[in-house]
Amino acid sequence: MAQFIKIYNDNPNQREVDKVVKVLQSGGIIIYPTDTVYGLGCDITNMKAMEKVARIKGMKLEKSNFSFVCNDLSHLSDYVKQIDTPTYKILKRALPGPYTFILPGSTNLPKAFKKRKTVGIRVPDNTIARTIVKQLGNPIVSTSIHDEDEVIEYTTDPELIFEKWQNLVDIVIDGGYGDNLASTIIDLTEDEPKVIRAGKGSLDVI
Repeated sequence: MAQFIKIYNDNPNQREVDKVVKVLQSGGIIIYPTDTVYGLGCDITNMKAMEKVARIKGMKLEKSNFSFVCNDLSHLSDYVKQIDTPTYKILKRALPGPYTFILPGSTNLPKAFKKRKTVGIRVPDNTIARTIVKQLGNPIVSTSIHDEDEVIEYTTDPELIFEKWQNLVDIVIDGGYGDNLASTIIDLTEDEPKVIRAGKGSLDVI
């Protein structure tokens, strides 16, 4: 059964963050808050953990459209081909924020994603998520926890999330109520930015 850990966004407790990072480093799966909906994630360097996340979502890892959650833009060059100045300016303007940006993937992508041409990058405006990623030292591979109930779509109450997911993951972080609007997805791989999904983020950034 998962641990249920309360962490405050305005002042994340170091001891609790350490617990989460330790679980991620040992291949664990976490549910954590972002600036949009709650996310399901694991360490990007752990193949078995990524496969488990894909299984939980009922898909093959190679076919998954997981995003990489980063602390800032410093990891970009690890996973993304060199981008031009206008693209970088959009990223700087929008992040941290409720956006997922589709960018051209580099040859350094984890083995499971080697055949990918693109990668989705997220830098959420959420201190809990970014503190965990910063301490972990590399991105979290992440996907939103979608509800089967199409009316609800996203569960926002951490206690209800815990109730539903406690036997599938290792930690559920209670970071307060989540949002029920997912991130705005913008494709920056072509000449012109293209909105794939309009979500929480304003389109003014592009």
